[in-house]
Amino acid sequence: MPLSEHEQRMLEQMERALYAEDPKFATALEGSGLRTYTRRRVYQAMAGFLVGIALLMTGMVAKQIWVSVMGFLVMLGCAVLVVTGWRKAPKPGEQPAAGAPHARRQGRQRRSVMDRIEQRWQRRRDEQQGQ
Repeated sequence: MPLSEHEQRMLEQMERALYAEDPKFATALEGSGLRTYTRRRVYQAMAGFLVGIALLMTGMVAKQIWVSVMGFLVMLGCAVLVVTGWRKAPKPGEQPAAGAPHARRQGRQRRSVMDRIEQRWQRRRDEQQGQ
């Protein structure tokens, strides 16, 4: 559902205010950050898995057991990286909490990006009304 003109203007105004107030945070939201890193890591692990298959086959053809075992271990390690990387990847539109991109902290809920923006916007509005 498209935004109305008023909502688009408000969103643009919030974006400008966010850039003015916290440019580092705004740039972090703009970039792909963890999602790109995780995707790259998963692709590298997939390539490593293929290298492991090649080592396994080479060891079998050359009748070198240790090469086959190394290939299997490479495949196993890369499979673990793919699975863990896939699970840690943030969903589209979801932004990890700043300061702890890879680990969830117990007893502390992560706030969504919009919640943080809304909280800053409300704090700014309260400061302006108090002056």
